[in-house]
Amino acid sequence: MERTEQGVDLPTSVGYLLKEVATALRAEMERVLRPLSMTVTHYSCLELLAQRPGASSSQLARGTFVTRQSMHVLLQTLEREGHVVRATEPGGGRAMPVEITAEGRRRLAVASAAVRSVEARMLDGLGDDEATLRALLQRCRASLRG
Repeated sequence: MERTEQGVDLPTSVGYLLKEVATALRAEMERVLRPLSMTVTHYSCLELLAQRPGASSSQLARGTFVTRQSMHVLLQTLEREGHVVRATEPGGGRAMPVEITAEGRRRLAVASAAVRSVEARMLDGLGDDEATLRALLQRCRASLRG
């Protein structure tokens, strides 16, 4: 990364480019999810629950990059819509497990197809470079996590 006299040279900053890509990806995901009456967080929560049944609201908040309070509000909405059910008693410890319902899975299948189409468009033209990109991003993440 090059640095100008005032700070980071944005055109050559990998971090800035990553942020631009992440912002564009989220905007496109929001665009394809909007007709399904979903947000990226709504979709991400259902996707996590499908892959990690019984996750707690705290785990879901971390996995979707929102606060616990925001996740609590989202789970109330998802429960009201019949997409999830929450345990009335803790599973193990104090955490209240959340499960995706059959209706939630049905909605998730449609949303996942829409999101996969966005990711495919983003990666179109990378070919074998896709595996390299994935590996490099994983190394960047590991470096930052120490």
